[in-house]
Amino acid sequence: MSPEKHFVNRVGWLRAGVLGANDGVLSTASLILGVAASAATPQSILVAGISGLVAGAMSMAAGEYVSVSSQADSEKSDIERERKEIDADRGGETDELTQIYVERGLDVALARQVAQQLMAKDALGAHARDELGISDAMSARPIQAAVTSAVSFAVGAALPLAVVLAVPRSMLIGAVAVGSLIFLAALGALGAWTGGARPLAATVRVTFWGALAMGVTAGIGAVFGTVVG
Repeated sequence: MSPEKHFVNRVGWLRAGVLGANDGVLSTASLILGVAASAATPQSILVAGISGLVAGAMSMAAGEYVSVSSQADSEKSDIERERKEIDADRGGETDELTQIYVERGLDVALARQVAQQLMAKDALGAHARDELGISDAMSARPIQAAVTSAVSFAVGAALPLAVVLAVPRSMLIGAVAVGSLIFLAALGALGAWTGGARPLAATVRVTFWGALAMGVTAGIGAVFGTVVG
């Protein structure tokens, strides 16, 4: 029988990738629409969009790296503390592991046997996984998260910029808005499908909030453009 297919091992890069791409499309499209609605020139719109791409990608990378590094530091600290507890009181840690398995449904004798065998094979790994909830699939990977976020943001941001380059100024606002909503819907569906979830809810959710954000930004640009003009 072939092994079952699970998606939890994708959670680190999937979260960073989907978040980065969605943010890239949404923030860059909103910036472009806000500038375009203020009656700016095509050159100014393009410069604003490119600046938003570069700044956003760097910000995403830095933010993810700092955030996930903090998580990784906490995990390392907890594991080191657990290592010291095992060295100081192996019997007590075996009892603790036994109680965890009893609470999960094993009878005391079987729970004790499982705990003893796991302690003999990999005591620290057993406690990290079953007491602390830290596993290889869920562990923090700062560099992976930072690179994934930066690249995915840049790819997402490039999509509305491509629309700016492809359409005339008179069609720019409508084309960027519609194109970006299509991009967001596709990314929502792709992220849900990659993670093994149903795509409809994710697609509706990201499209709704994307439309709201772009509408607000375009409105602000129109108001301030009129005032300045």
